[in-house]
Amino acid sequence: MGMDAWTTPTVPTATDPTEGILRLFDTAAQRVRAIGPSPGGTATMYVCGITPYDATHLGHAFTYLTFDLVNRVWRDLGVTVRYVQNITDVDDPLLERAQATGVDWADLAAGEVERFRRDMAALRVLPPDAYPAVSESIPAIEEFIGRLRRSGQLYQLDDQFPDWYFPLDPGFGYGALSHLSHPEMLEIFAERGGDPDRPGKRGPLDPLVWRQARPGEPAWESSLGRGRPGWHIECVAMACGYLGATIDLQGGGSDLIFPHHEICAALSRAITGQPCARAFVHAAMVGLDGRKMSKSEGNLVKVADLIGDGGDPMAIRLALLVHHYRTDWSWTTDDLDLATQRLSLWRQAINGLTSVDFAPYAVRLRQALRQDLHADQALEVVDQWSQASIEASDDHPAARGKMAELVDALLGVALA
Repeated sequence: MGMDAWTTPTVPTATDPTEGILRLFDTAAQRVRAIGPSPGGTATMYVCGITPYDATHLGHAFTYLTFDLVNRVWRDLGVTVRYVQNITDVDDPLLERAQATGVDWADLAAGEVERFRRDMAALRVLPPDAYPAVSESIPAIEEFIGRLRRSGQLYQLDDQFPDWYFPLDPGFGYGALSHLSHPEMLEIFAERGGDPDRPGKRGPLDPLVWRQARPGEPAWESSLGRGRPGWHIECVAMACGYLGATIDLQGGGSDLIFPHHEICAALSRAITGQPCARAFVHAAMVGLDGRKMSKSEGNLVKVADLIGDGGDPMAIRLALLVHHYRTDWSWTTDDLDLATQRLSLWRQAINGLTSVDFAPYAVRLRQALRQDLHADQALEVVDQWSQASIEASDDHPAARGKMAELVDALLGVALA
């Protein structure tokens, strides 16, 4: 699937190649630490994308805005960013929705991907450099599975459907990313698409890497038999294939820590002999009325609906950015009301007759984002500049344009 449908306006670059580095909370290390290269280097980032069977909800948007900020802060530091985000367009939830609605699975996926890209463009999320779909990556995925098979690291079930599995090596340090106990892993594995009780598996947590064809499901010819890949190996193949064996950051929502990212790490190391990522960063969950917002729950607030009801996309973006990326939170209508007021304040200051010097505020804004991506604090800095500018008795006319450019480049909020 090409990139043409996902475009954003040209975003000004507020490059600040001075000494500095981005610090984020690494889930594996369980601490905030420096992530990515120094200014002048190249950062590689892979973020797990959508399974396209429904419209973009605020949980999706919060995750992708989080990594949009990472992208923007790196760029502002003078770092070149290579960013890949996949599309899981061959997966059980999508196929189940297609069967239930009578829509061809590929048509359903294409339509939802198009809607997702429109929503991301409206929110000024910078598009990734590559946006591979599983359906377009089958040969590459099969090649990665073939490496495991040739090295004797796969086994096949003796079953009506002789699927292929990867035996997890207890010596790998399984659990080093998620920090879960074995009983906790078993419970979550079953809840999130795993099959711990399937007869014939050597270990209950062993992941499926190739599923033999079932009636009514899409399938591809391969050396492992006609079928389709498992979820975790898909991301390994696309991340390594586009960005190399070890990337700087693998990201996604916190619901991907286990089993997805834990198993990706195990598969990647088995294939390449190297860690798949130097850091794992995860965005918190967004709820509604005290429950996680998700397609399976059906309690969704959709980006397109908010825009259709007259919401300014920049206010929607601000309503998300006010929450720190690591803190679970629940959406209320107050979020958008307060964000709309904030946006009005900022635009009043940018279009006003007076303004204060922007330089000290710019320093604080950058510091807030570079230290564990505190967009909430960065917004408060812009609030303070805006209020001070409106109340100023003299004028720094250049400050208005510079602040507008900085807010656009770093926070992704267009004030014009």
